[in-house]
Amino acid sequence: MDGPLAGLTGPQHAQFLRGDVAFNDDIFTKETGLGPLFVSTSCGSCHAGDGKGHPFSTLTRFGQTDESGSSYLNAGGPQLQHRALQGYFPEQLPPGVAFSRFTPPANTGLGLLDAVTDQDILAMSDPEDTDGDGISGAPNWIVPRPYVIQRPGTMVKNGLLIGRFGKKAAAYDLLHQTAVAYNEDIGITSVFEPRDTYSGAETDPEISSQTVADVVFYLKTLRAPVQRDPQAGDVAGGKTLFLTIGCGACHRPELKTGHSPIAPLSFVSFAPYTDLLLHDMGAGLNDGYTEGSAKPAEWRTPPLWGLGLAPGSQGGQYYLLHDGRARSIEEAILLHGGEGGGSRGRYQALAPGERQKILKFLRSL
Repeated sequence: MDGPLAGLTGPQHAQFLRGDVAFNDDIFTKETGLGPLFVSTSCGSCHAGDGKGHPFSTLTRFGQTDESGSSYLNAGGPQLQHRALQGYFPEQLPPGVAFSRFTPPANTGLGLLDAVTDQDILAMSDPEDTDGDGISGAPNWIVPRPYVIQRPGTMVKNGLLIGRFGKKAAAYDLLHQTAVAYNEDIGITSVFEPRDTYSGAETDPEISSQTVADVVFYLKTLRAPVQRDPQAGDVAGGKTLFLTIGCGACHRPELKTGHSPIAPLSFVSFAPYTDLLLHDMGAGLNDGYTEGSAKPAEWRTPPLWGLGLAPGSQGGQYYLLHDGRARSIEEAILLHGGEGGGSRGRYQALAPGERQKILKFLRSL
């Protein structure tokens, strides 16, 4: 799953390697700033081999600021730190609070997703379902962090920006995602996220801005997963069936990037099988938790590239959907509701052999 994009310059490759070491090899301790409350001790421990996470590394999110107001954010939200240094008590969820569990996603190909333009994301959205196809994807409009540097062509709506990373697309870019992960997952402060998650006070940075920048560059320039045997008969036939039953309405088979300062990311067509939009997935996937403008049952379409490789980082088996509840690709399909209910029904109506072709296609990604 790991390895850099082709076409990086010498200095870019050196920065990629620095980011690789910081992401995968740096294990934080009390002496280097860990905690005192935390979820994990390193980035790589949640993303083994840059792949999907395991239930052991799943995050618990709670408390939100949205149309229902601010709930429990002064009680440790939005993330539960369930581990602690000696002498401190780990957090416990407040009684009765809605929460959601987020299994860490794979890291590969993120730079391509980062370089999709806001205009293209909005062009795929249809919040009122004006075309009547039952799919009403919408972006998550989020409050930008003070350190966000807007991309050229960024769309702004009442001071809000389009999020595209995270289970509910609540992170604007990879700097936002990385700085928050250091802070909330490991308890490491930076100039970007200076608030200590234990005391709530602003503290001196425990990690350099250069290291954060190196990790962001590493994540941007990790290559995308490569499909295996795309021309094989059952794989190609499975893709055709996948699109015929409507799965491609959300899991878009092709996106393209705009201009990027990293040349190999500029104006590239690629196949992530996502639209980066929120979709209502029905009552079965409603955890009562939300972020930004996302509703509790709304989830960003997860990219499907690398799906067949997921067991390699998940202990030899699948943990799919936002919280890892689905233990197979087919179980994940059958748990689709809401806007995904039509495709699920058409999948169930297929002959067993046709369903197997779709599953073989998905395992090839």
